Amino acid sequence: MPDATPRPEPFAPRTAPAELEDLRARLRATRWPDAPEDAGWALGTDLAYLRELVAYWADGFDWAAQEAALARLPRFRVRLGGLGIHFAHVKAAAPAGPALPLVLSHGWPDSFWRYTKVIPLLTDPGAHGADPADAFDVVVPDVPGFGYSDRPTGPPLDSIAVAGLWAELMDVLGYQRFGAAGGDIGSHVSRYLALDHPDRVVAVHRMDGGLPRFTGDPADLTAEERAWFESVAAWSAAEGAYAAMHSTKPQTAAFGLTDSPAGLAAWIVEKLRSWSDCGGDIERSFTKDEILTNVMLYWLTGTIGSSMRMYHANAAIPPAQHARRVEVPSGFSLFRGDIVRPPRAWLERMTNAVRVTEPPRGGHFAPFEEPEIYAEELRAFFRPYRAAATG
Repeated sequence: MPDATPRPEPFAPRTAPAELEDLRARLRATRWPDAPEDAGWALGTDLAYLRELVAYWADGFDWAAQEAALARLPRFRVRLGGLGIHFAHVKAAAPAGPALPLVLSHGWPDSFWRYTKVIPLLTDPGAHGADPADAFDVVVPDVPGFGYSDRPTGPPLDSIAVAGLWAELMDVLGYQRFGAAGGDIGSHVSRYLALDHPDRVVAVHRMDGGLPRFTGDPADLTAEERAWFESVAAWSAAEGAYAAMHSTKPQTAAFGLTDSPAGLAAWIVEKLRSWSDCGGDIERSFTKDEILTNVMLYWLTGTIGSSMRMYHANAAIPPAQHARRVEVPSGFSLFRGDIVRPPRAWLERMTNAVRVTEPPRGGHFAPFEEPEIYAEELRAFFRPYRAAATG
């Protein structure tokens, strides 16, 4: 009888020269919109900055070098739930004892790229001035419809379904008990891992509490929680049009963003700037090469449409799921430059919050913006739960 266990296969993609030539031709032929004088970033992506970025993308950016750097990570694909799932799997380099398995979940608009800087700090802490006993075996999958994972051909998967896939992935890799961490959509996925697999997840670390959904009596909320709800509503009105579109009519925008690399960059770059702790100067948080590597992972895989459709799936999650309380020990790192940062009262209402910190630097993409700080946050939080995972 054939072995039915899914087998991960090594994965190291190489982009065909014809794909890069097509990309450069599209970049050079960009049809630029007009913009009001001195609009800057006030109305969305700044025209002058994007022109500069696109010119570099067409004639200066070395994708082959970036692709080779990504290939230095041990990367694989495995078939789960009828889909090919891409993931990085990096084992602890020189652990002083059993390494804690850790699955890291990304959000939008990124992919496994979010964690590429932090992986070596987690797998080999001793080489980076930290305690070798804090080493992790790190697994970083691409959510279906993102990066090098397959795009669902039917209905998009929601965060609950993705959490189920990650539990299966960790089983395939031989990890019965493990930690989970993430931000943005990855925070939701990590939450459902803890909710639906509490016998396997020893602890869960998140960078946010998600957007608040409360079906109880508002009078039961603290003044701090009510003020936060109001601030989230104000943020959604000013900044949330992208999410409303993703949740309702993502396919309409997908045509233009899949066809135009400049349009795709505009859609992503504006969020990298707005959500990072860059003080309005995006290149304080990301170099042009880093920005374009993230954008390229969407362009080459044609996943902008499928990534946006996940918002549509998550919008349909029943309210009862949002009301569930996480009993697995939960930690939160609320980075200074992130968006809609929740009060501790809300985190304690919704989770078994055992550790809440406010790092002094970093934003929505903190594992990439401030990898050293993020790595130390994970080391400190997961330290008491290592024995539970490793025996």
